Amino acid sequence: MSSPSATAAAPPRSTVAVVGAGAAGALVAVQLCEAAARRRVPLDLVLVDPAPEAGRGVAYATEVPEHRLNVPVGGMSCYPDDPGHFRRWLCRHGDPTVTPADFASRYRYGSYLADTLGRAVITAHGTVSVRRLRTRATGCADAAGGRVELRLADGGTVTADSVVLATGPAAGRAGWAPAELVASERFVARPWAPGALDGVGASDDVLLVGTGLTAVDLALVLDRPGRTVHAVSRSGLLPQPHAVAPLPPVSPPPGLADLPFHRLRRELTRHFAATRRVHGDWRPALDGLRPEIVRLWQGLTDDERAEFLGRDATPWNVLRHRMAPSTAETVARARAARRLRVHSGRITSTSPAEDGGLVVSLGDGREVRVAWVVDCTGPGLRADAGGDPLWSGLLADGLAVPGPLGIGVSTDHGRLLDAAGHSGRPLFTLGAPRRGELWETTAIPEIRTQAKEIAEAVLAPFTLAPRAVRRRPTDQFGLPLSTHGAAAASFRCGVSRVITVRAKAAEAFARATELDPGFALGHAALALLGHECGADVDVARELADAQRCVRERGDEREQSFVDVVTRRVTGHGAGHTAGHGTGDGDAALVGHLDRFPGDALALGIAVPTIAFSGIADLDGTLALDLVERTAPVYEGHWFHTSLLSFVRQEQGRMEEAGELARAALVAEPASGHAVHALAHVHYESGQHGAGRDWLDGWIGGHGRGAVHRAHFSWHVALHELALDDSAAVRRRWFAQLAPGQVNGVRALVDSGSLLWRARMSRNWTGRVPVDGVLDAVARELVERPATAFTALHSAIALTAAGDLPALRRLRTHAAGADPVQREVVVPLCSALEAVLEEEWATAVRELRGLLPSLRRVGGSAAQREVVEETLLYALVEAGHSDTARHLLEQRLDRRASPLDRRRLAGLPA
Repeated sequence: MSSPSATAAAPPRSTVAVVGAGAAGALVAVQLCEAAARRRVPLDLVLVDPAPEAGRGVAYATEVPEHRLNVPVGGMSCYPDDPGHFRRWLCRHGDPTVTPADFASRYRYGSYLADTLGRAVITAHGTVSVRRLRTRATGCADAAGGRVELRLADGGTVTADSVVLATGPAAGRAGWAPAELVASERFVARPWAPGALDGVGASDDVLLVGTGLTAVDLALVLDRPGRTVHAVSRSGLLPQPHAVAPLPPVSPPPGLADLPFHRLRRELTRHFAATRRVHGDWRPALDGLRPEIVRLWQGLTDDERAEFLGRDATPWNVLRHRMAPSTAETVARARAARRLRVHSGRITSTSPAEDGGLVVSLGDGREVRVAWVVDCTGPGLRADAGGDPLWSGLLADGLAVPGPLGIGVSTDHGRLLDAAGHSGRPLFTLGAPRRGELWETTAIPEIRTQAKEIAEAVLAPFTLAPRAVRRRPTDQFGLPLSTHGAAAASFRCGVSRVITVRAKAAEAFARATELDPGFALGHAALALLGHECGADVDVARELADAQRCVRERGDEREQSFVDVVTRRVTGHGAGHTAGHGTGDGDAALVGHLDRFPGDALALGIAVPTIAFSGIADLDGTLALDLVERTAPVYEGHWFHTSLLSFVRQEQGRMEEAGELARAALVAEPASGHAVHALAHVHYESGQHGAGRDWLDGWIGGHGRGAVHRAHFSWHVALHELALDDSAAVRRRWFAQLAPGQVNGVRALVDSGSLLWRARMSRNWTGRVPVDGVLDAVARELVERPATAFTALHSAIALTAAGDLPALRRLRTHAAGADPVQREVVVPLCSALEAVLEEEWATAVRELRGLLPSLRRVGGSAAQREVVEETLLYALVEAGHSDTARHLLEQRLDRRASPLDRRRLAGLPA
């Protein structure tokens, strides 16, 4: 598709009203804001709800900490295409250890909904205006031009192009209650209404009518010593708990939708029993069935649905709508202490008690004496069950019709059907009102999907097809960008910062997506920088946005690039990130560059210099081939010349590499790739004094804005180490490489390895300060690294710290990781364990055997040399002077080094 900037006329401004700002309304509003901003559809969004805060509704307004979600964190994201969004929000808001299997408090979830909506509104600012009307909608009627008019309780009206009825479950009617109970002031019909339970005294006993999740929540609120809480329902069954350690879902048998109801019931009973026998738990069977529930329900006749409601709905709800494990434990304690008593039966009559309370008679003749009776039977099934004037009016006027068996309303994929069976009006609903036609429709996983579908349907009439296409803006290499000029300028700035290896690239890409939330390449670039470079980015969210946006608006090149980034982030053969040979992701990257060789960002990903991990290319020929194949497109551009310089030095063609690097730096003195290549040329050529002085000067000049400054400082320190200048090495470490200035994986790779090399060369006496380095790195990264390259440096840092137990844990992790970790890192850990235990002969044997395969971990020869430095130290300690002499002479033949000359002179004759 063409960029929206290519349309001949801007789309007209439209108004969408969302009635209800609870969970369903908030999710619709989020999707409308984000989709309208991506497509640049001018929109006035009106939220109609008297609640003080959007996103909470009744369910998530409770502040009782014991009120937990009854769906794990991993199932409660606002976005169907980003299941980890809620967990990441919790991690950023004070709960960093939360897992997808945990159960958050309902109040926290309300905060999450409100915050997500707030962020969506901010993102859409300038395209979408949002108004909150803190009142109720009491009626709805047709208006001129196919629009809809809402009547409000405060006397106002709203005329909208579309209306979304996100009203949630209808309030129940106490049809079960005897007349004398309904008339009693001791009867609480709506327990969640503000102040409904204020009259309950500290020692008042209470009867809850219903034993579902509503009753469980009220029991938690009311539970206290000195009070007995009774709960009664016809079944007397409480909801089952979720498993503490849930098992994966088990798929149901095939062909269930084709069975008559009596056979369907029998097959499901067998399936649940078989799952319990095999797995020791019935829950995986129900969890596996959930995606099929709507299809099965829609395959039933009305008679079969009625049979299900009369016979199976209660046991189904007991199994389907479960308690969080912590909730179940609290309930069990209350029952064991007899503070909570559960009865089966129905209420036949009530009468006043002498103490002012109530005597409640059950069908079997039992009596329960309580001070209060609370209706916990839950919402009504009819859309107008609670007497809502909006739904009552819609049904009475024929603008809506009841759904199957009178449950909810009938819709065409969420658009209301009228009495004539038409769905022409722009009236939509989601969630509980669709229960009659879907049954499974009241949980967040279903509501968020419906919200997205409704947002698409609502915006479809206002998204104009492109006409009179104008030229799209381009990046600095001439590739078109599906966005407008301002966002393109920010994107070009980000690309420029990436290819020069300078800071604030992520900020430039973020600015591009703020200017155009529908700009797929901006989101993809952010996901890439977060994944590979540690930028402070919500990688999964940006990736999901990139995938969604490129489907809506992206040419073939942009679609291919998003696919490449997706494969790298998700681990489908992402070079050193995956830790193994060329795979699916690498093939996609190479194929992308074959079709679009001028994509500089993709070329920078492929060539492993300093910014990205590159493709998994053990002998370097594939990276070289890519650079050489793309040369004609760049026509000597300094960026391409910088990459060519780097691969030439990897080939050992140092003189040519140096010339190329210097040529690139003449054109762009800030080119980090050229600087990095020249740093390697100086080191491998033994030009340590000149290399130190030149690179130190660049860091203080053109390199002031560079990212990876620590790595450039590490290169300077290597020169100082080779010059045998221990004082300079110490100054460099404390000034530029100590923790606080360098953190994360960079501290591990640069700071930690330098300390160990300094110790192995006896340029650092005493204990090296590596503990601070390890404290600056997440323990997960140290002991369970994702890549062999990181694992190598973790092993070195742990050895420097003398942490033998952690080194062994790392070896155990590597043994179960990718092939390179198993075949290279495991023997490296064994060799380093021998170093720590001063078993020098073993260390020498294992380190020598490791050297030929070391290239497989990736990185540069200068980085991998840390293992050779360890071998040299072990050879001397083991008394293998001849072997050490031979190794040092080989190194001196390759490059000059005062350090190696000193070590050679110090060997015994």
